[in-house]
Amino acid sequence: MKKVMIVILLFAVSGVMAQKGERGGRAQMKDMTPEQIATLQTKKATLALDLTQAQQKQLKSLFIENAKMRKAKMAAKEEGAERKKPSPEEHYARANERLDHQIAQKAKLKQILSEEQYAKWEQMKKRKGKRGKAKKGKKQERPKKRSQG
Repeated sequence: MKKVMIVILLFAVSGVMAQKGERGGRAQMKDMTPEQIATLQTKKATLALDLTQAQQKQLKSLFIENAKMRKAKMAAKEEGAERKKPSPEEHYARANERLDHQIAQKAKLKQILSEEQYAKWEQMKKRKGKRGKAKKGKKQERPKKRSQG
């Protein structure tokens, strides 16, 4: 009986440890500097797209700029801890700003990468987006509360 309890306890502990390990990626990225994040992104892009040294330098500066902006937004988000629903005007302004930034990023990438590299970049981006949507879908699958009535 004692051995059975120990085995059950080991399975429970290993299950908890495995769940903590799944979330490691983003938590570890939070602790990195923008330069570290940009270096990793540049190296991944170099492996995937076979970049030249000049392209690596240009992409790294672009990635540093983006990482700094993300860090600043995260810090601002954490400062304003109370979450209130944005007004329609605020929502429109944020969406407009985000889309303008995406358009500018796309133009910069087109200047840095060759047509073939850019096509592969877009393909990778689509694949990554699909994976993210699949993960979000799993996260949001919760049983609906039944209305009492």
